[in-house]
Formats: sequence, structure tokens, C-alpha cells
Amino acid sequence: MSRDYTFENRKFIIGGAAIVIVVIYVLRLFVLQIMTDTYKRNADSNAFLNKIQYPSRGAIYDRTGKLLVFNQPAYDITFIPREVSDLDTLDFCTTLNITKEQFLKRMKDVKNRWMNPGYSSYTHQVFMTQLSAEECGVFQEKLFKFPGFYIQRRTIRQYTYNAAALALGDIGEVSIRDIENDDYYNRGDYIGKQGVEKSYEKYLRGEKGVEILLRDAHGRIQGHYKNGTLDKPAVPGKNLTLGLDINLQLLGERLMKNKIGAIVAIEPETGEILCLISSPTFDPHLMIGRQRGKNHQILQLDKRKPLFNRAIMGVYPPGSTFKTAQALTFLQEGIIQSSTSFPCYHGFVYGGLRVGCHSHASPLSLIPAIATSCNAYFCWGLFRMLGDRKYGSPQKALTVWKDHMVSQGFGYKLDADLPGEKRGLIPNAKFYDKAYRGSWNGLTVISIAIGQGEVLSTPLQMANLAATIANRGYYIAPHIVKNIQDASLDSIYKERHYTTINRQYYDIVAEGMRAAVTGTTGSGTCRIAASILPGVEVCGKTGTAQNRGHDHSAFIGFAPMNKPRIAVAVYVENGGWGATYGVPFGALIMEQYLNGKLSPTSEAMAEELSNKVIVYDNEER
Repeated sequence: MSRDYTFENRKFIIGGAAIVIVVIYVLRLFVLQIMTDTYKRNADSNAFLNKIQYPSRGAIYDRTGKLLVFNQPAYDITFIPREVSDLDTLDFCTTLNITKEQFLKRMKDVKNRWMNPGYSSYTHQVFMTQLSAEECGVFQEKLFKFPGFYIQRRTIRQYTYNAAALALGDIGEVSIRDIENDDYYNRGDYIGKQGVEKSYEKYLRGEKGVEILLRDAHGRIQGHYKNGTLDKPAVPGKNLTLGLDINLQLLGERLMKNKIGAIVAIEPETGEILCLISSPTFDPHLMIGRQRGKNHQILQLDKRKPLFNRAIMGVYPPGSTFKTAQALTFLQEGIIQSSTSFPCYHGFVYGGLRVGCHSHASPLSLIPAIATSCNAYFCWGLFRMLGDRKYGSPQKALTVWKDHMVSQGFGYKLDADLPGEKRGLIPNAKFYDKAYRGSWNGLTVISIAIGQGEVLSTPLQMANLAATIANRGYYIAPHIVKNIQDASLDSIYKERHYTTINRQYYDIVAEGMRAAVTGTTGSGTCRIAASILPGVEVCGKTGTAQNRGHDHSAFIGFAPMNKPRIAVAVYVENGGWGATYGVPFGALIMEQYLNGKLSPTSEAMAEELSNKVIVYDNEER
């Protein structure tokens, strides 16, 4: 009985094992044939060749319709690894003007699944990119000698002007991360790397098409499968029109030659960026073709940092341009009235603390204080606000102050449509509590009243402040793209962002900025603007931001006063007084935009200023 029982058990165990094995095989076959298409793709590749059709990338125009960026033909060499046989490596390398070592390295890299996650010996792999028509022609003549290799027509970018390199951006080969983040891309594809090319990549790139070609038993192409009825045409990318005025951009870049800094101009009514200059800059043509990587590395190693977009990434003390934001805050909080006067004995003096100032009349009310850029006036204003009992403590008063600054576009990104924008810094009570262990007051932080100390802003934020004053209390998020072909801009580039300041106070500050140009209060720091733009009601405010070396020269302004068409910010590192570079640069930019050209006198001034060289750290950079 025991023997029969054991035999019965064995029978069930063996039968069960057989069933399990059969089930495993069935499941495996199901996975291979139904759940995955690897084998199907491999089989299809023997009979079909799916040839990608790359779309033409959208063109880019300036606000006047001038073509800035367009396409020109280029060619990639691809290959299907399993089809490569009996290759004359020496002849191949000679034809493409490469070494055997370069050939072997490329073949090794293509098969590296870490570098090329989508590798398959049955599908097209990229061997070399961006051949010119001449290079491709030489290779085309010998293509029959290199079985398994193909020519893929592509396009690369070309530029009409040597200008706006950082604003326009460039394209380059996709990275592994790009491929992982978006299944649109395959190895060897191009993607926007910086500027508009990156921000608007999904509009510019278009949609890929495909041609399904039929092979014979020897792998030779026999024509389109089903006469091309299953082919999918490529859809071109959308064209962009920028708010940028290329003539304005060219002038700004000329003025900033041999200088470090930025110029930003905005159309107040729309928030469109009219020019975006970062200096030093570079020729955008350097980012075209197979030399892009080499040129990019050279630019990266340049001590002047030409790849760094100072207009949106540079964070600077705004200096006296920031006083306009202080005046608005003090008026809103009832700390001062327009008639309120403060003394200035060559600066702000309280106890043992002294903040210097230049020579002008004393005491001053608000409008002449803005016109003459009196340090003492705004230090007194902040001192009063942080010590006012209605807030309960300096910490609470500073929180109110900070909220007003944030509403005016400081301390956070403005959400411009360009990658890499920085937020700057507006210190809050926690910042100072940590720095001074909770023991501080208005005198401790008095320098922030004049745009020094811990306050930092970008040139874009400074231009936005000018646009906000021009609009008398609101701004539209600055953006460089004006419209997109057959598409709508993001709604944030149409929304008005109102500040916490009443409109009536903007009229007072605008009057002070106008007085800085006319000098009607006895003196004005922007009077050179009046000589550059006679007959135009220009409003301006200088800034001279203290620095360990030479001071930075800054300016914000807008024109005309009552129906503003342009707001400008200028920042020249180590440029000295705001009136030295900031005011003339800003006024010339306004003249070019408002009049469409410079007068002969202004042209001579622009040429003289552009030829001036600022020495940085005992080195001309």
C-alpha cells in the first residue's frame, strides 16, 4: 500500500511539473508575440525600411518681419549595423576625411547601450551628422561601395545677423536625458539648447513623418510599400515672430562692445521685450555644424563668460534705480507725502552712522530727491518705516516692505519665456533675524533703501520696474515672443499684474523721473537724455551701484512720459556714475526705437561710446 501511494504521488508531481512547464512556455510565447514587438520589428526590418522624414524647423522673425533664423540643408550619415559587410574601412574614412581611430570609436559608442539606449542592429544608427552639401556629394558618389550606410537629409540653423545669440539660442544633438524625457527624440536628433530655441522647442520642431520602403530578399529597396498609402508626411514647425527689434538689438550690442553688462528694453503696454543685450556676446554662427561642440567649449572657458546671459541671469545691486520703488512704498504706507522734506548733509547721518551723498540742495522734498538721487532722503524714509509703531516691530514693518517689493516684480522670477531666469534677492525679516540673531533695526539695514546691501535684482527686473512705472501700476510678464504661427501665447503674457501701490503715487514718481531729465528742480542726474531726445518727454533714474572696484553704472527710464512706448534698463559693470554710460546708452536706445534711427549727432556719440574700453581687474576683458 505504501508503494502504491508513493507511485501515485510521483505521478501527480511529474504531471504537475509538466503542466507548469507548458504554462511557462505558453506565457513566454504570449509575451514575445503579443506583449512585445521586438521580434516583429526585427522581422519587419527584413522586409521594410522605415525612413524618418524630418520636418523643417520653424523660422524666427523680428517684430518688423525681418528674418532672423532660417534653415539650410545638411545631411546625416546613418547605418543599419546588420547590413554593414565587407566595408573598405580605409576608403570609407578617406571619403569622410576621418581617421580609422575615429571610425572605430564611433562604432563602439553606437553599440554602447548606456550611451545609446535605443541601439538595435536592425534599425538606423547615426554615424555622422551635419555634413554640408559638398561633403555629402563626395560621399554620395561612393555610397554603392558602403553597403548598410544611408544618407539622411536634415536641416541646420542659419542666422541673418551676427546678433542676439543668447536670446535666439541654438540647437544641438539630444542628450540621453532628452531622449528619456520625451519619446519624440531618437539618438542623433536635434533640440533647442538655449534661448527661444529651447523655450519654444515644441512649436519650432514640428512633427516627424515616415516613408515605409519595401525591400527584396537581398535588402535592396524596391519602392514604397502599398504605393506610399501608409507613408506619413512631416509637419513643419511653426514660425515665431519676436517682440525683438533687430536694429535696436544691433545698436545695443554695438554700445556694449568692450564692456560687461546688459541692456533690456520692454514695450510697457504689452510686456514684449524689444531688445535683450548681454555683453560680452558671441557670433551665433559659431553654434552651427560639427564645430559646435568645440566652439561651445572655447566659449565656456572664456573668463568673460559670453555664454552667461546677464540680462536675465546676472544679479546685481540695483543702486539708486531702486529708489523709485522705495518712494512708491513710502507713499503707499503714509510714511511720507510728496511734500515731505528731509535734510541731507552730504548724506544720511544718525548717531555714528553715515551714508554718503553728493552735493545738492537741502532739505529736499520727494520730487527733487528723485531728480537729484538723494541718498539721505530714502534712508530717512526706510528708517521711519521700520521704526513706525503702527507695525509693532521692525520685523513686521520689513514684511510689509518686502511684500510691496515683491508686488513690483522683485525677489521672484518674472516668468519670462527664456530659460535660466534668476530671481534676485529681497531680504525678509527671517533673513536678518538669522544674520543678527534677532537684534536689528532700521539703521542696521539702511543700505537697502538705496539699492545696496543685500538687495539684488536682474536687469530684466529693473526694466520691468521702469515699465511698471510707465504703466502707472501694473506690468505684463516680460516675454520675447510676440506671436506663434497658428497658435496662441500663454495667457500669462497677456495678464496684467497690478502692484500694491495706488496709481496716484506713480504719477508723483514719474514726475520726479521727468525732473531728473529736465533739471527743473535745480539739478537732475539724467539731463544728457534731454539733449539726445529733444522734444520727447523722457523720464529717467540713474543708479551708481557701489562695488569693491569701480562702481557699476545703471539707468532705468521710459518715454514718452504719458503715452510710453518703451521702457529701458542699462547696467554696465564698473562703468562708474550712472550718467557716464547708463543714461546715454538708455537715451540712444530710446531714440533708435522712437525715431527709427539715430541723428548724426547721436550716431557720433554712439560710435564714441562703443569704442570706449572698460578695464576689469587690471585686464582689458
